Amino acid sequence: MEMSFRKLPDNQHELLVRDRKGPDVRLPAQPSGPTMPHDLVHAVVETALGIDDGFWGAMARGATFQGFELVNPGRHRRSGLKVLRRGGDAVMAAEMSVNWAYRVWSGLPTEGRGIGRAPIDEDALAKTGPRLDAAAARWAAVPEGGELLWRWGVDR
Repeated sequence: MEMSFRKLPDNQHELLVRDRKGPDVRLPAQPSGPTMPHDLVHAVVETALGIDDGFWGAMARGATFQGFELVNPGRHRRSGLKVLRRGGDAVMAAEMSVNWAYRVWSGLPTEGRGIGRAPIDEDALAKTGPRLDAAAARWAAVPEGGELLWRWGVDR
């Protein structure tokens, strides 16, 4: 599966996902966040931690998430919702791990009211930090209108 993150004006990006079990999908213009797109953070952290049943693993198996549109509208033979019903708990666990890794990496508070227990340990964080640094640098180097390609299961 290949993800193409295109940098748009005003700190926005769009995303095209190709070569997966389901049809090609796109995510229209979204805020990119302070450092890089959230879905790129997912790709980096899930890869670093060997999570193959999280957000991107589900996408590769044909899941469809809110906000994504079919590139070629038509009949979608394989329901993305079925994939999520079977693996939704794993996707949620990955979301928690990704958010925690990003929180630590970006220097946000990790203690205090409303902040739960860490879903990943220090060894996992040691794997994610350098890869988030590298991905942030790759994203920063993309000119407006340019794209960053990420190949699921290949890019590190």
